[in-house]
Amino acid sequence: MTTETPQDELLAALHQYLQETDFAHLTAIDQPDLTALFSDLAGLKTEVKAESRQFKATLDSLSDAVVTLKADNRALADELAKANERLEQQRRGVERAMLLEWLDIYDRLDAGHRALQNYRPVDGLFRHSKKQDVGFIASVGEGQEITLKRLEQMLQRRRVFAIDCVGQPFDARTMTTVAIGADPALENAVVLEELRKGFLLEDQVLRLAEVKVNKL
Repeated sequence: MTTETPQDELLAALHQYLQETDFAHLTAIDQPDLTALFSDLAGLKTEVKAESRQFKATLDSLSDAVVTLKADNRALADELAKANERLEQQRRGVERAMLLEWLDIYDRLDAGHRALQNYRPVDGLFRHSKKQDVGFIASVGEGQEITLKRLEQMLQRRRVFAIDCVGQPFDARTMTTVAIGADPALENAVVLEELRKGFLLEDQVLRLAEVKVNKL
């Protein structure tokens, strides 16, 4: 056919090429495997869910650990507070026992000092005290007075102070009655005499004062 145009010849050549060419391998390469793709996506989704569950479990474990740690810290703080309180009580007990021993020493020194103060040299016609003995007793008395003052300063540094009793109304919180007197010049229940000195440790009674009280 001599009347065919170049376009017809071109279409005929294309048709022949399509008829003779095998496109099967191109289809296998170019087209994605949707089944495998969906399978991979499903696997990925499952893996993400598993990772999420594991992450949540880890967070829950950490949260439980934090709660447990807080509870342990509170328990430890309570134990430390109780231990400190017990330690403070023991310290106060030891200090109180030591101070009471100091007060016993104070009583003995005070009794000796009073005895020396009441000493009167013998000055009779046939008998009198030696001058050197009188001087020795006076020096011992001065030494005991200095020792008493130092001991009182030591007690004050430990927050220990004597209870003022004589001439004061009887106070059952800080005093105990060991003798009764009768002085009409004074009011009833007034302390006439202090027989054993009492002391306060800060605002607490360290030792009760033993007193003689007026009773009309």
